[in-house]
Amino acid sequence: MRVLLVDDDLMHLLILKRIFETSQDIVVTAHNGKEALEILSENSDFHVILTDIQMPEMDGVELLAKVKENGRTNKIPVVGFTSGDVGYYRKISSIPFDSLVPKPLNFSDLHHIAKEKALHDLN
Repeated sequence: MRVLLVDDDLMHLLILKRIFETSQDIVVTAHNGKEALEILSENSDFHVILTDIQMPEMDGVELLAKVKENGRTNKIPVVGFTSGDVGYYRKISSIPFDSLVPKPLNFSDLHHIAKEKALHDLN
């Protein structure tokens, strides 16, 4: 599975990357939505995108909108995670996340959610 991880917290990126790599997944990381879009413009062959919501330059809500409006990337499941109010982000986002979960959470749970969304998308 090819995974795009987007988070401005370097420790979260490191932990998540290691969890996915133990499952032999290919992981690409970005530090904000702007970087993620640059990566997607070069290669959109990802099975799932995991993104933090609150990031500098471009947050996860804006990233979600750009991913879902692009014909090359709109089928990629996007899993959002935030330490903020999940209900608030569900209300303000005109496009729903494929999953939206609160932080802190067990990062293994996030791995499981991502696998589930990617496999559902493949079927």
